[in-house]
Amino acid sequence: MGRSDLLLFSSLLLIGVSVYLFVSVILGNNNDKDLLAWASGEDKPKPKSKVIEIALILTRQFTLKYALKIKDTAYRKKVDHLLLTAGMSREMTVDEFIGMRILFGVMFPILLYLLNLAAEAEMPLTFILVLIPLGYNLPDIHAKGIKNQRVLSVRSDLPFFIDLLALSTEAGLDFIGAIQRIADKAQNSVLAEELALVLQDIKLGSSRIDSMKRLAQRLDMSEITSFVAVLADADATGASISQVLKDQSIQMRLERFVRAEKAGARASQLILLPIVLFILPAVFIMVFGPIALQFEQGGN
Repeated sequence: MGRSDLLLFSSLLLIGVSVYLFVSVILGNNNDKDLLAWASGEDKPKPKSKVIEIALILTRQFTLKYALKIKDTAYRKKVDHLLLTAGMSREMTVDEFIGMRILFGVMFPILLYLLNLAAEAEMPLTFILVLIPLGYNLPDIHAKGIKNQRVLSVRSDLPFFIDLLALSTEAGLDFIGAIQRIADKAQNSVLAEELALVLQDIKLGSSRIDSMKRLAQRLDMSEITSFVAVLADADATGASISQVLKDQSIQMRLERFVRAEKAGARASQLILLPIVLFILPAVFIMVFGPIALQFEQGGN
């Protein structure tokens, strides 16, 4: 091993050790803050993704002060709506999300560029420039992916949950008691977690309809919006909640059946593309290949 290779290896080792010690110090400081969170009244749940948790720690340390300087109201409302519908509004604030964009889109490419200069790795500058828009949009991609997963989970569970609500109300429970029973029994369900938040809002003094309207805002789905609107009409007219829930369950199952039919029809159309591009050429080669070879041999 030459002297230059030894220096390169030593520099990379020192950089790795420094980054490890730096992150360890930050994580240790964050644990101290978590231990004292009860004193300040902060009760934020930790992000489910460990990468997002570490990114939030780095954001609070380095880029949050720059995110606070962005005052565009429309931009902040858009970010707030994305966090709300992705179920991430309790994990981070709008400023922290914007700071995370700056962290991934600006700070990391700069750090990578400096490491490239220090290690003389000759990494193309174009690659680093491509990382800027990719890193900036990385939090959005993550949030939109979580939002799509939540929508699929709620659409799958909603008819079953409405059936349970109807059965519970017919058995003598009131609507709030039925929600409480389902939220206690259901596990690992997005809809159950959202219903638990509805109960929490009601305990804090909100009315049932206002809490359900906030549920519709958090999920941002047409099915939930229509369900909440029907409940509001039932409250206003004095209709039977159990019958309304039964009708809603039937409607939700019909809508899910229609969506399944549309998905099946769309899949049958999409499968035509690989058939035309891959299967038909193979069939033509198998059928007409020997004929073409016979004509060629006969010509020779």
